[in-house]
Amino acid sequence: MLKASARRRHGSSCGCSPPDEHQYNRVWIPDNEEVWQSAEITKNYKPGDTFLHVQLEDGTELSYPVDPAALPPLRNPDILVGENDLTALSYLHEPAVLHNLKIRFVESKLIYTYSGIILVAINPYKQLPIYGDAIIHAYSGQNMGDMDPHIFAVAEEAYKQMARNNKNQSIIVSGESGAGKTVSARYTMRYFATVSKSSSNAHVEDKVLASNPITEAVGNAKTTRNDNSSRFGKYTEISFDRNYQIIGANMRTYLLEKSRVVFQSENERNYHIFYQLCASAMQPEYKHLKLGSAEEFNYTRMGGSTVIEGVDDKANMVETQKTFALLGLKEDFQMDVFKMLAAILHLGNVEVAAVGDEKSSISMEDKHLSIFCELLDLNCDKMTRWLCHRKIVTTSETVVKPMTRAQAVNARDALAKKIYSHLFDFIVERINQALQFPGKQHTFIGVLDIYGFETFDVNSFEQFCINYANEKLQQQFNLHVFKLEQEEYMKEDIPWTLIDFYDNQPVIDLIEAKMGILELLDEECLLPHGKDENWLQKLYNNFVNKNALFEKPRMSNTSFIIQHFADKVEYKCEGFLEKNRDTVHEVLVEILKESKFHLCANFFQDSPVSVSPFSSAINIKSARPVLKSPNKQLRTTVGSKFRNSLSLLMVTLNATTPHYVRCIKPNDEKLPFEFDSKRVAQQLRACGVLETIRISAQSYPSRWTYIEFFSRYSILMTQQELSINDKKQICKIVLQRLIQDHNQYQFGRTKIFFRAGQVAYLEKLRSDKLRQACVLLQTRVRGWLQRRRFLALRSAALTVQQYFRGQRTVRQAITARNLKETWAAIIIQKYCRGYLVRRLCQLIHVAAVTIQAYTRGFLARKKYRKMREEQKAVVLQKYARAWLARRRFQNIRRFVLNIQLSYRVQQLQRKIEEQSRENHGLLERLTNLASAHMNDVDTIQKLESELEKLTAQKRTYEEKGKKYKEDSEQKILKLENQNKELQEQKETLEIKLQEKTEEMKEKMDDLTQQLFNDVQKEENQRMMLEKNFQNQKQDYEKEIELLKGEIKILKEEKTQLQQQIQQEIITQDGLKMEVGQLTKQAEKIPKLQKEIELLQTQKLDVEKQAHSQKRELREKMSEVTKQLLESYDFEDVRSRLSTEDLEHLNEDGELWFAYEGLKKATRVLESHFQSQKEIYEKEIEGLNFKVEHLSQDINHLQKLFREENDINDGIRLEVSRLTSENLVIPDLKQQVAELENQKLDLENRLQEQTIKLKEMSNRLHYELERDRTQRRTTEAQNEVDIKEKESLKDTIQGTEGLSNGLMQDEVQGELQSKIKQVTTRLAVENMDLEEKLDMKDRIIKKLEDQIKTLTKTIEKSEAHVPSVPKEYIGMMEYKKEDEERIIQNLILDLKPRGVVVNMIPGLPAHILFMCVRYADYLNDADMLKSFMNVTIDGIKQVVKEHSEDFEMLSFWLSNTYYFLNCLKQYSGEEEFMKCNTPRQNKNCLKHFDLSEYRQILSDLAIQIYHQFIIVMENNIQHMIVPGMLEYESLQGISGLKPTGFRKRSSSIDDTDTYTMTSILQQLSYFYSTMCQNGLDSELLKQAVKQLFFLIGAVTLNSLFLRKDMCSCRKGMQIRCNISYLEEWLKDKNLQSSNAKETLEPLSQAAWLLQVKKITDDDAKEICEHCTSLSTVQIVKILNSYTPIDDFEKRVTPSFVRKVQAMLNNREDVPQLMLDTKHLFQVTFPFTPSPHALELIQVPSSFKLGFLTRV
Repeated sequence: MLKASARRRHGSSCGCSPPDEHQYNRVWIPDNEEVWQSAEITKNYKPGDTFLHVQLEDGTELSYPVDPAALPPLRNPDILVGENDLTALSYLHEPAVLHNLKIRFVESKLIYTYSGIILVAINPYKQLPIYGDAIIHAYSGQNMGDMDPHIFAVAEEAYKQMARNNKNQSIIVSGESGAGKTVSARYTMRYFATVSKSSSNAHVEDKVLASNPITEAVGNAKTTRNDNSSRFGKYTEISFDRNYQIIGANMRTYLLEKSRVVFQSENERNYHIFYQLCASAMQPEYKHLKLGSAEEFNYTRMGGSTVIEGVDDKANMVETQKTFALLGLKEDFQMDVFKMLAAILHLGNVEVAAVGDEKSSISMEDKHLSIFCELLDLNCDKMTRWLCHRKIVTTSETVVKPMTRAQAVNARDALAKKIYSHLFDFIVERINQALQFPGKQHTFIGVLDIYGFETFDVNSFEQFCINYANEKLQQQFNLHVFKLEQEEYMKEDIPWTLIDFYDNQPVIDLIEAKMGILELLDEECLLPHGKDENWLQKLYNNFVNKNALFEKPRMSNTSFIIQHFADKVEYKCEGFLEKNRDTVHEVLVEILKESKFHLCANFFQDSPVSVSPFSSAINIKSARPVLKSPNKQLRTTVGSKFRNSLSLLMVTLNATTPHYVRCIKPNDEKLPFEFDSKRVAQQLRACGVLETIRISAQSYPSRWTYIEFFSRYSILMTQQELSINDKKQICKIVLQRLIQDHNQYQFGRTKIFFRAGQVAYLEKLRSDKLRQACVLLQTRVRGWLQRRRFLALRSAALTVQQYFRGQRTVRQAITARNLKETWAAIIIQKYCRGYLVRRLCQLIHVAAVTIQAYTRGFLARKKYRKMREEQKAVVLQKYARAWLARRRFQNIRRFVLNIQLSYRVQQLQRKIEEQSRENHGLLERLTNLASAHMNDVDTIQKLESELEKLTAQKRTYEEKGKKYKEDSEQKILKLENQNKELQEQKETLEIKLQEKTEEMKEKMDDLTQQLFNDVQKEENQRMMLEKNFQNQKQDYEKEIELLKGEIKILKEEKTQLQQQIQQEIITQDGLKMEVGQLTKQAEKIPKLQKEIELLQTQKLDVEKQAHSQKRELREKMSEVTKQLLESYDFEDVRSRLSTEDLEHLNEDGELWFAYEGLKKATRVLESHFQSQKEIYEKEIEGLNFKVEHLSQDINHLQKLFREENDINDGIRLEVSRLTSENLVIPDLKQQVAELENQKLDLENRLQEQTIKLKEMSNRLHYELERDRTQRRTTEAQNEVDIKEKESLKDTIQGTEGLSNGLMQDEVQGELQSKIKQVTTRLAVENMDLEEKLDMKDRIIKKLEDQIKTLTKTIEKSEAHVPSVPKEYIGMMEYKKEDEERIIQNLILDLKPRGVVVNMIPGLPAHILFMCVRYADYLNDADMLKSFMNVTIDGIKQVVKEHSEDFEMLSFWLSNTYYFLNCLKQYSGEEEFMKCNTPRQNKNCLKHFDLSEYRQILSDLAIQIYHQFIIVMENNIQHMIVPGMLEYESLQGISGLKPTGFRKRSSSIDDTDTYTMTSILQQLSYFYSTMCQNGLDSELLKQAVKQLFFLIGAVTLNSLFLRKDMCSCRKGMQIRCNISYLEEWLKDKNLQSSNAKETLEPLSQAAWLLQVKKITDDDAKEICEHCTSLSTVQIVKILNSYTPIDDFEKRVTPSFVRKVQAMLNNREDVPQLMLDTKHLFQVTFPFTPSPHALELIQVPSSFKLGFLTRV
């Protein structure tokens, strides 16, 4: 029974229907209108029944007659309808394919579908937003089965296979006219141009794409089926280099429809270029073409449709010109092409008038003929004559025969077609030249845009060639499909069984084999009087009843029928020969050859350059001799050309990996998304799609990976089966249990292969299981709901009963006595309860008062004790604080004094250090003298107890002073003596130096004189050589003249001989006499040779004394003269002599060869002379070089001499300066003595003050005033002393350098010590006086105490000055030469991972800024500018070197940001200083404004941020689709469905695939790295927002392009994944980053997948909720919605239209894909650094020890 078997094998239910809705299977029955119609069996079918009882979808019941051997095909379950791949269908047959295509095209608006290796493309007749760059990038790099079918997926597969296998690829695009072949090929080429951009600036991709508009303009036209129909075949090879970037292209064309130039059917047009030219005729540059509107020309108005709706021919003309220019074809070339096109239009308007029945004529005043001849620069008279006449050439004569009007018109049209054909080939050739490339082609991808199988009411030669080409392509396709099937079986270790497939080799043999249709056609064309009828009769004789594929129509004798692979086609033989010949009268061709217009003349040359790769002539041998036609164009017919080019094409395709695109035309009315089943079925049969399906259906059409099978059918597995760990083993066990017939499936290595119908059976089992589970769930849920409702009702009933019974009891208990008793009891209770309450209240009151009394007393006493303690503490604090204040005041006062003293000492020390920085020895001695002076101060402080000792010391001081004066005078005398000695030494040195300079001058004079002499000698030798050369040259010239004279003599002798020979020829009467005389002449020739040899030997004897070269020349001449007679010019005599005479003459030789040898010898001599001349010139150049070298040596010696003179002058100046400075020493001596006297006076005054305090107090003011004046004088003297000290130091250094230690160390030391002693004493005295002025009142009262205090203060200051802690001011001192080391160690070599953990954020940036502060502190603009430049360059370099290192980019983005903020924070601008501390404000830059560098750093930071974002996106992008879309976060909710031939790559072990956890881990890694590197929180939030936008955009774009993902369950998975991302934001406290809002479109798309989509309210809710999705995106999701189970419903087209109508008022961008490259605007907020610069320390790991903190 059909019912039972069908249910067992296949499965029948659909939708959410109850289990008993479909009891029988559904089948397909033929229909006249829809081809196939769906019907449901209503009655069991039993074997032997002749009728099948069915019910159609409209409810009509029908008894359908059936053949038991061929039952109607079964229909697939609804769950399998609408698949991306037709091979995923369980039942593979024509109605299933047709229905699947219709559902996808009409309901889902999907135009692309896979059918195994074929991409079926249905023309939507509407612009769709699925071809933008975003779509291209979405398909780039994806596997072919991972995305929805698309032309870009085929292009990507070809590109990927080319790159992976290094093998050439081909994409074969075929289909009917109007099916969209040209557009598909154009999109394919655009895809390659986009994904393989070349790195050069040649814009090769643009040129390749620019070739399309040009070829479409000259090769496309409007037909009744298509407004832009390609009327030629095209194979474009796109060439790639080793980097798989486009480097060029090459184009081959096939079978241009030339007849369209002169004839168009109704509602058709000529080629577009004619109408573009006519639309631009009024423009100035086209005035000379004399064109008008398209309605004015026969060739453009014939179809009655000169305008295409929506097409602007004038604008297209501008676009055509632009593409010409882009390809490098200049305006001159364009204008030549336009002239040819205009000439064709004018030729079509030439009027041919009939003259009787046999003749025709053209008026000489025909305007269009004149313009035609003018444009092509032709002879108008000849053209007028030969358009109406033809020349017939026979073996005996040439006949000019007039033509009838019809023949003349045919000749005119043939000429127009020929010109256009040549022009088309020429344009293609120039395009190929423009697309040529200099390098070597590595691989290529060919795109074949060729016509599909055609059959019309009337089929002619063009349809025959087209169908022949399709036969060849179908054969190649069948073999390729068979090969792929075999490879798949062998790969999976499946037993290979031979599959029967249609082989169309017999049809091809019928057409192209020997004595086939084409060969018979060519043979008939070669006959002078060949006719179509004769050729057809030959076909009848050869093939009728002999070849089953060839038939003769019953009702026609002018047609024949061929059984092609797609259908039978009847061809009319009329015009076959003429179209195959494609001839033009020879006279017209000759006229065009004579054209002065070079382009026209080149077209018709006898052997023109081949403009097509397949235009080489092929000679066809006939069975019998045929007269050779004078027209060379007949040698190669159109059929033979096409056959050869097709053979080469097949060779190319067989050497590549093919990919197939079959374009389908859905209807003939060009209505958008209208599906004509008849037309589509016809095209599916013609293009081989159904043949592919049939081949697949014969074996195992359904193929599932083990993972897909396990995920889909795990519901059918038992717990015991699921407990097995090996999923592959589980699948095998389950299948063996579910399908008993093991022949219905096969287990491969990675896949399970099912025969037709088995997947449908498994789907039925799964649906039944789910339905049972659903029923069980419904049972439980409904029982629970009923129980819950029952319990609620029961509870309500009990409550009602309770209240009712209580009310009834109350009513029964109420009486008068009961009321009185109750009232009395209430009153008693009131009073009793009141008494008890009052009593309890009194007790509580008494207790509370008692507690309060005791508590308040305790608190009062405690407060009193506390007040007493506080009062005493205050008294103690008063005294203690007073004591502490006094002690603090005293300490502060002492500290202030110490600071003042230390500050003043530091000031004086700084001045002294600045004065004596270059001499460290002086500094040590000065410190020794200062310590000695401090000891003297100690003695001064002890004057109170040692007054008597002071007097003695005074005397000793006086004696020491006298001795010191005497010693100083003696030392000055010694210095004067030493100066005198130095002066004498200087004079001696000057004398010696002068002597040396004189000796050097003498030596230099001698050397220069010697050099001049050598140069003179060389010059003389050169002159002698030149004279010798001239003499030799003259001798050689004389010899050449002699040789020329000899040659003249020989020529004269030769002419005499010729004259004698001629005279002998004339005078002789007969041939014998002439022979005799010539013989005598030949006998005289050897004698002449001997005489010449004697003369030559005499000449050689005379020249023996000449140069050896002359002898060699004479030897060569002797050899030449021996052959002199061999050069005899016998060519002039040959015509006059007999053969015997010529033999005699050749025995004697030829004189002409001797003459040629003489010329060669002369040339050898000339070359020899030239080489000698070059040798002499080289020798002269060498001598000149030596002279220049010697002159350079002389200049060097003169320079040394000048330097020695300068040194001597310097010595003189130093000696004179030394003598002048020595004169200052007596003044210095006097000043030292005065300073010593002042010291003694000060000591005396101190002694007097200790003796008499009152006197000292009265005299103190006077002394202070005097000291002030003296201080001023001493300061002035100090300045003079400092200057003198510096000059003296220079003098000492100079004298040490010149006299090698003439002065002794003792003198130098004493001078330095005295100077240091004076300066130190003055500094200390100034310090004391200033302190006395500050505290003069206290010094007057307590002078002794103040002296002691001052002594202690000095001692403390001496002890504390070295131990004062260093105070840093936040700068890094560096040297300019250390800049490179700083950049290398701090930027280029710094590894953030090892040091970033223990660093403060942005430490390198702070160190860099501290160096900037140091340069600013020095006020060195060059230093600052240099440091900023090398810093910025260093950051750029490290970012460039680590452009893919996320950690490094994050680290330097953070540091660049901190560096920029430091420049702002310490710039001194108020807006950036608001949050600074006072200390930070002191660290601001003082001298320079770095706002320009801030802008540069800001731009650099933006650049780093963008690269940083790109690296993050590259790291996470490959995880997004697997983790967000493919991974099933909610276990148990599977969204997998059967796929087809195009499988997603998967394996048994799927642990390596990316999951949502992978994305979260990657985000956490990004976050932790950015935090570790101290990236600002605002920047971090912006980066996270950018990442979340990418995740949402990539996921949503992939969802748009994957119909299999648009399901309710997948929406749940996506929503779950979004919640994980939101949870991550919450954990990282990033809710304020607005990252969540970027996921809103994806969230709304997930919601849209889950929401109900049936009623009007649902549509309204969708419109209100989906505000972040555009109308195009909402409609795309609704159309792509795919139910996973039978319980889900498809979205009806009416609901989609309803939603679309509600969204019409919304204004949004009609863009499907989100721009994943979009970058949000980045802002760098100013965040001041909290770190103090003076506290920053440099880690040792930075290797910056050469930097010093200031």
